[in-house]
Amino acid sequence: MNHKFANQVAIVTGGASGIGLACATHFGLHGASVALFDVNQSALAQSRQLLESKGIACLSVQVNVTNPDSVASAVQKVVQAYGRIDILVQAAGITGVTGIQTEEVDDKNFDLVYQINVKGIFLCCKYVLPIMKQQKYGRIVNIASVAGKEGNAGMLAYSTSKAAVIGLTKVIGKEYAETGITVNALAPAVVRTPMVAAMPDEQVKYMTDKIPMKRCGELEEIAQLVGFIASKSAGFTTAFCFDATGGRATY
Repeated sequence: MNHKFANQVAIVTGGASGIGLACATHFGLHGASVALFDVNQSALAQSRQLLESKGIACLSVQVNVTNPDSVASAVQKVVQAYGRIDILVQAAGITGVTGIQTEEVDDKNFDLVYQINVKGIFLCCKYVLPIMKQQKYGRIVNIASVAGKEGNAGMLAYSTSKAAVIGLTKVIGKEYAETGITVNALAPAVVRTPMVAAMPDEQVKYMTDKIPMKRCGELEEIAQLVGFIASKSAGFTTAFCFDATGGRATY
C-alpha cells in the first residue's frame, strides 16, 4: 500500500456515511490518521468501528457544523489528539426538499440547506485555516455539485447552496494562495449515496439522464479524486473546481 498520507491528519465532515466515509477510508488506508465529524452519533460509532477494523487510526466527534462553538471545540479535539491538521474534506450536506418548483420552496427549508451546506463549510474553514497557516501547509477540499454550476430544476435550495460553495472556495483559495494551503472544490454529478437514495426517483432519473455516461458516479471514484486534490502532488492548483460528472459539465 502506498502510504502517501503517512503522518498526516485528515478531518472529514459528513464522515459517517456516503462520500465522507469513502474519503476517510481512502485517507486512512494510505496512512493518514482520520477524524470523522458528523451530527449522527450512532452512525459515527459504526463508521469509527469500521475504520478501526481496517487498522486506521480514527477519532470520531459529534459536530453540528452550523454551530461555531461546536465546530471550534471539535477542531481543538483533533489538535489535542493528533497535534496537527493537514487535510479538511467537507462532505457534510443535505439536499433539502426536492422535486418542487421555486414557488413551492419553503423558506425554512431553504435556510436549513444554506446553514448546513454553506455556513457549515465556512465555519470549518474558519477554524481550521489558522492551524494550517501556522504549519505553512494544508489541503482543503469542499464537496460542491454540478448542480452548483448548471442548476438542477426542482432543486433550488441545493443548487444555489452549491454555487455558493464554489464561490466561497475560490475566495479562500485566493486569500491563502501564498501560505502553503490549497483550497479547491469538487463538483460531482449524481453519486449513489444515502442522501441521493432518499430523493424522489424522478429527481434522480432527471439528474442521471443528463450524464453522457448514463450512470451514477461510484463512491470510490470520488474518493480517489479527492485523494489526489488533497495530496502534495496537487500543490499548484488552488481556488479551482474539479469535475466528476461523467461528461455532463461543460465548463
